[in-house]
Amino acid sequence: MKLYTSITTATICKYFIFCFAAIFSFQPALLAQEAAKEEDFFKINKVRSPEGTLLEVGGLCSLPNGDLAVTTRRGDIFIVENPTSAKPYFRKFASGLHEVLGVAYKNGSLYVVQRGELTRLFDSNMDGKADVFETVYAWPISGNYHEYSFGPKLAPDGSFFVTLNLGFPGAWWHPESFVPWRGWTLHIYDDGRVEPWAAGMRSPCGISMIDGELFYTDNQGDWVGSGSIMPVKKGAFMGHPASLVWTNQPNSPLKLTQQEIFSKINPRIEFGPDSQQVKPENKVNEKFMTEFEMKKFIPELQLPAVWLPHGILGISTSEIVKIPKGVFGPFEGQLLVGDQGQSKIARVFMEKVNGELQGCAWDFRSGFQSGIVRMAWGTDGSLFAGETNRGWGSAGDANEGLQRLTWNNRLPFEMRTVKAMPDGFEIEFTKPIDKKYAEDLASYNVESYIYKYHGVYGSPPVNSQKCPVKGVKVSDDGLKVRLIVGNLRQYYIHIIKLDGIRDKENSYTLVHPTGYYTLNNIPEGAKLSMATVSTKNTAKAITAKTAVATTGTYTYAQIKPLLTKYTCVACHNPDKKQVGPGFIDVAKRNYSTDKILQLLKNPQPQNWPAYSTPMPPMPQVPQGDARKIAAWINSLAVKK
Repeated sequence: MKLYTSITTATICKYFIFCFAAIFSFQPALLAQEAAKEEDFFKINKVRSPEGTLLEVGGLCSLPNGDLAVTTRRGDIFIVENPTSAKPYFRKFASGLHEVLGVAYKNGSLYVVQRGELTRLFDSNMDGKADVFETVYAWPISGNYHEYSFGPKLAPDGSFFVTLNLGFPGAWWHPESFVPWRGWTLHIYDDGRVEPWAAGMRSPCGISMIDGELFYTDNQGDWVGSGSIMPVKKGAFMGHPASLVWTNQPNSPLKLTQQEIFSKINPRIEFGPDSQQVKPENKVNEKFMTEFEMKKFIPELQLPAVWLPHGILGISTSEIVKIPKGVFGPFEGQLLVGDQGQSKIARVFMEKVNGELQGCAWDFRSGFQSGIVRMAWGTDGSLFAGETNRGWGSAGDANEGLQRLTWNNRLPFEMRTVKAMPDGFEIEFTKPIDKKYAEDLASYNVESYIYKYHGVYGSPPVNSQKCPVKGVKVSDDGLKVRLIVGNLRQYYIHIIKLDGIRDKENSYTLVHPTGYYTLNNIPEGAKLSMATVSTKNTAKAITAKTAVATTGTYTYAQIKPLLTKYTCVACHNPDKKQVGPGFIDVAKRNYSTDKILQLLKNPQPQNWPAYSTPMPPMPQVPQGDARKIAAWINSLAVKK
């Protein structure tokens, strides 16, 4: 179960109050209470391709003349001329390649990554088609279907980086490195020299170069509790042990072994009565280890710079791009991260504290037609999104496509940045805030959690804890607040909810009121004095009377806040297939309430073989809320 946005009971109540007032008093000011939406500022435009063209996009690259290079999973390469116009022209540059999942331009040539090699393509006779195909470097392939290869990305010196997926055996929940350098990043030079760079990747689709430094995003699975942004340094171990089988090679920058990992954490290689491997399930009350705890024993282990909470900011994170100067208004210089499974883009602000990267992530724009794999900036400041969902599934139900995201120059009311402080956080906004709400502690909610580091597919949020907001100081210009927050925890994800904040001009709520800050380090420095901050808290005087009952039947409007809170809506739609089955299809299985509760804690993907993305365990859903959700699901079958 997944989460797109955070909707609280209080928000729903305020909405009905707004409707009542609008109908009976016609006060224009009250109309401003309804929040603006993503689509009010950022428009998704379809890029029309010729009929019969299948754009299962694997790679995108803007060329110096403004054209766009597009590679596909089916092995085609197109040059799109005038890609930002109403009628772009698609010219086929090459075909017959093997699942091209990335492209880069250098010195008049295109460089692409196929399944088994980095290839240079060149049009020597200037007829608009590639006639030179040159292998720069080839790596082994076993033939396993899951051995995807990603890249290349250009380093500042003109060399290349590629990342190689692990293979999936019959026991797909424990991927393996069948041939050398699967699960690694490779550093490749024009002359064919190669150096293994870093190990520990699982499914490293999101290879990206940001300001001359290599980063990547991985996909949730075993040893990967959630997607994240991670820097890729030479000799680093990124977390998945399968690739460590090659550290005995003479050119390996790592000497770490699988046994060193498994001596600390059980890999959960388990067998059934028939001696066949079985998928290990999450254990709710087990003693577990986190990545930051493991790093005490394995210093090579690279921790995420910013976690991208699974089911909330994506389920299959992909390309990272930096917003150029003068583009997308207040967010220039920040990062955007695509997601294949949820067909959307997240936004990330990063800062360095004590020499390490950390930062905050938000939802940015959802509603793309298919899963986003690659992104590239157009010369007009728009963002191209290359899409595919074949075999992978996505929230957008189109199989493939190319779309373009444009900004209409209107300023959205958002958190622009969140920065760590010695005693909490400083939040900067894109517009001045209404101090009446900003000085009320009831407008804020902070809590923290982390993921398990284990050999089970995915991880539920664990070690959750409330972080009391003790005081707030609003800047004179209304663009910043400084929060004093208790129970800050190093290396934890801190959920920062600002449901009560309003902008000064229109009394709008934030477009995205929830941010997720990864607190790798708590900075030193001066703390705020309690004598200088507001401690007003109107929430203490309010008794909530709007909770959904614990028995009976419920409407979708009643149950949707719970589906949102526990991230169900990210993968499930009430009445149609999304990443997972529609709730109506689940209802047709006639599961008992107790069975649904059991499946929440330990999903059984084998029950739904038509869906490629397995559901993670959700033991953190309280039994009372789980019963409400189960009762609503089962009521759908009765209605039909």
